[in-house]
Amino acid sequence: MSDAQPTSRYCFVCGRDNPASLHARWTNDREARQVRALVTVAEEYNGYPGIVHGGVVAALLDETAGRALMVDGDFDRLWVTVKLEVAYRRPTPTGVPLTVVGWVERDDARRSLTAAEIRLPDGEVSATCRALIARPPEHVLEGWLAEREHWRVE
Repeated sequence: MSDAQPTSRYCFVCGRDNPASLHARWTNDREARQVRALVTVAEEYNGYPGIVHGGVVAALLDETAGRALMVDGDFDRLWVTVKLEVAYRRPTPTGVPLTVVGWVERDDARRSLTAAEIRLPDGEVSATCRALIARPPEHVLEGWLAEREHWRVE
């Protein structure tokens, strides 16, 4: 069973109303225990001509690794990254459809270990990450409540 994950208004990676957003959209693949997004990064986000900036690659991986915790449909399970390790295996090109896949390696109530990778159209992996993620501090969660009504699937 697959289902779409919600997006926010202004997130850099998924923001619906953010003109600078990458407009990534994730789908849960519950059977495979993975989340997936298909995204094409515009040339405006290059580090070198034709190559996605490494910080943008890291942002895609970070967001996807964290969203892996929502694979079962608990879309209010918010997180913050405590540690992110990125391995850049080959250049990630701009202007082509990329598949970003995330999964959970270890999950518990306080901290979880997740991972993600970016796959090129030919199936080659351009970058991977492992992320240690945790429940955010209460003041972060309180700030989220004002935005909660805008967190939705479109």
